[in-house]
Amino acid sequence: MNNLTILVIDDDPVIRRLLEQRLLKEKYKVLLAEDGYVGNETLANNHVDVVLTDLMMPGDIGGIEVLEFAKGLERNIEVILITAHSSINTAVEAMKKGASDYLEKPINFTELFLRLEKISTMRGLVRNAEDLRQAMDVTEGTAAETIQNLEITAASLQSHIDSIENIANNHEIDFDERVALILKDIQSIH
Repeated sequence: MNNLTILVIDDDPVIRRLLEQRLLKEKYKVLLAEDGYVGNETLANNHVDVVLTDLMMPGDIGGIEVLEFAKGLERNIEVILITAHSSINTAVEAMKKGASDYLEKPINFTELFLRLEKISTMRGLVRNAEDLRQAMDVTEGTAAETIQNLEITAASLQSHIDSIENIANNHEIDFDERVALILKDIQSIH
């Protein structure tokens, strides 16, 4: 099962139904909206990974406005615009505003699925990178704590070595007493 939730926004019920059927067949989770108003409402109330929206729709909310709304909600939402050949320049401008890609009508489903797979792969890589970063943070914290403990242990052992050396070199104390003090110092090491 594909792990992406895709919101399809298109005012043409035939295109909407066709996209829904093809996406469901590929095991994507699909949400539908018949215009930009419903699309934005759906975005506001649901987790969505990818928005597949018609660029030109009736009303005040077209694909560009949906793109802006989606990016305002969650910058990681990917938006793919569906455009007629005559509006490719507008689609390119939309990409400058953060759209992931655009597809021309009629939709080439091979291209669509390649783009969705690329998005899914990139999200997986980002998740893996975040997992690695967290693991590195834990490892670095553990390593820092271990180093600190080793430094404390080394300082304590050095203190015992210095004490033993002072006792061993103190010839004012009888040899047997020095040995007893050294053994006592060694036994106090934990």
